[in-house]
Amino acid sequence: MNLKELLQHFTIQLQDIYGAEEVSSIFYITADHISGFSRADTILKGSQVLSEQQETAYLKVLEALKAGKPIQYILGETVFYGLPFKVSPAVLIPRPETEELVEWVIDCCSLADITGSSLRIIDIGTGSGCIAISLKKNLPLSEVFALDVSEDAIDIASANLSLNQVDINFIKADIREFTTNQKFDVIVSNPPYITEKEEEQMQNNVLDHEPHLALFVPNEKPLMFYEAIADFAWVSLSDMGLLFFEINEHYAKETMEMLAAKSFINIELRKDMQGKDRMIKCERAQL
Repeated sequence: MNLKELLQHFTIQLQDIYGAEEVSSIFYITADHISGFSRADTILKGSQVLSEQQETAYLKVLEALKAGKPIQYILGETVFYGLPFKVSPAVLIPRPETEELVEWVIDCCSLADITGSSLRIIDIGTGSGCIAISLKKNLPLSEVFALDVSEDAIDIASANLSLNQVDINFIKADIREFTTNQKFDVIVSNPPYITEKEEEQMQNNVLDHEPHLALFVPNEKPLMFYEAIADFAWVSLSDMGLLFFEINEHYAKETMEMLAAKSFINIELRKDMQGKDRMIKCERAQL
C-alpha cells in the first residue's frame, strides 16, 4: 500500500468520526511521525510503496483513532507555539487558543525582555508545561515557575523542559492552598473551567481520554479556580503586575466582575480566533 492509498483508507475508516479535511490533517501528522515526511513530501511521494513495517505502524495508528483516541496521545507528542511537546493522558492536549494567550503575554512582556529586565513569571496549572516553556523560550531573561497539583503532569512537563532545553522551576501544589513569600510580575493560568453541565456537549474523544481533573469544575462553583488564583495574585503580584487567564466563554462577564470586586484594574477581555470570549488580562493596583 502506498501513502495515497493509505490516506484514502484513513478517510473511509474514519468518516463517522472526523471530516475529510481533519482526517487529512491527522494523516499528515502521522506521516511526519512515522515516515519523517512533511505535508509536501507526503503529497509528492504519494505513490511510494511503504515497507510492511511502516504500513503496520500506520494501521496501528488508524485502529487507535477508530477507538476515539486523539492523535496526540497515540503519537505521544504535539507542537505548541512552534515547539515540540510530549503529551500523555495525564495532561491536556494544548489548544490553539492557548497559543493566543501565550502570544498576548509575550507581547506585553517583550519590551522588558528587550531592555534586559528580568521578569518573574508563574504559570498555574501548567499541565504539559506548554505555557511556561513557551514563555521561557521567548522571554529568555525571565525567571519562570510552573505549578501543578498532579505529579504525573509535572513529570511530563519536566520531560518537555529537557526536550526544549530551558530552565523552569516546578512547584507541586494545589493553588487553593499554596502560599509563598515570592513576588511575581506576571501570573498566567489556563485552569479547569468547564462546568459539569457542559460535559454532555463535549466530544467523546475528549471525555474518554483527557484528564477530567484539568477540565471540569462543579456547576455551582464555575469560577472556583479563578477566585483562588485571583486571591493568590493579589498577595503575590508585584505592584502593577499582570494577571492573565484563559476563560470559559460563558462566564466572561462573571469573571470580569469577580476581578473588579477583588480590586484588579484595567481589566481587558479578548476574543480568540473563533470569535469567542477567551482571554482576560488585568493589573494589580499599586497600593
